[in-house]
Amino acid sequence: MTPTLRELIRERVEKLNSIPTVPAIIRPLLFYLERPVDQVDVQRIVDLVSCDESISAQCLRVANSALYFRSREVKSVHGAIVVLGVRQVREILLSCSLLNLLPKESWVIDPLVFWEHSLGCGLVSRFCARKTRFKEPERAYLAGLLHDLGELINMMSFQEEFRAAAQLARSERIPLHQAERSALGFTHCDTGKILAEHWRLPEDIAEVVEHHHDVQQAKLHPVLVALVSLSDRLCQVHELGYGINESPDWKLEEDPSWAVLTREYPIVAKTDPARFLLDMEEFVTEARKLVRSILRT
Repeated sequence: MTPTLRELIRERVEKLNSIPTVPAIIRPLLFYLERPVDQVDVQRIVDLVSCDESISAQCLRVANSALYFRSREVKSVHGAIVVLGVRQVREILLSCSLLNLLPKESWVIDPLVFWEHSLGCGLVSRFCARKTRFKEPERAYLAGLLHDLGELINMMSFQEEFRAAAQLARSERIPLHQAERSALGFTHCDTGKILAEHWRLPEDIAEVVEHHHDVQQAKLHPVLVALVSLSDRLCQVHELGYGINESPDWKLEEDPSWAVLTREYPIVAKTDPARFLLDMEEFVTEARKLVRSILRT
């Protein structure tokens, strides 16, 4: 990407009026996520959640979902927080804040589909992190949730060009980021990097945003990038993507992300890929049900 093109993107990011309140919402939440759990007032979280009916409902829905295998129905906000834990409630609060980005106008990609993929990728990234014993599964959730932020810029600030890219991806059956490079001269990874810099997102999240389609270029946090990249692909394959290129012939053993994870974690190197895929497929199925229940009700 040329310096002139980079400057054009930066200018459009800074002038974008559709999302002026997002940094004010995201930055404090990200800062809050860094605090130790023992320094958080649980009752304050309960009171905060109870003040918003939609967030309360989402906490209850998640707590009662198949992902938590509860034998009894959770009926109170306090009970939901006990089941979910403070970190999970923070994630739901962040997700709800990001959902405020849903526009009234039409997008090339349905905004509900966009957020279903983002939220689904967050859930799958965390599950994948736990299976590989990555030490910060909540970080993987956050990175998965935010990985496609660059799409916001492409859809809002380069509407016609992005429309051409989406049409190219569908007609040629190629990944969207490849079609973006052909039609726009850059991808959502490029615009996402600039947006991450503008919002001053943490370094590891910014690297995921920039390199989740090019894992081998990740130098600082390759494992986190690999976890999100793999989860992104799993979501696409199992009908939790944008419906443009589902890559049915994708093979786990040939994915660069799998190579990173097998190199870094002995437990992954000893894992049967077919067994891993089966476990992930089962989880993605439940995650898909959950995110659609959250976003379409």
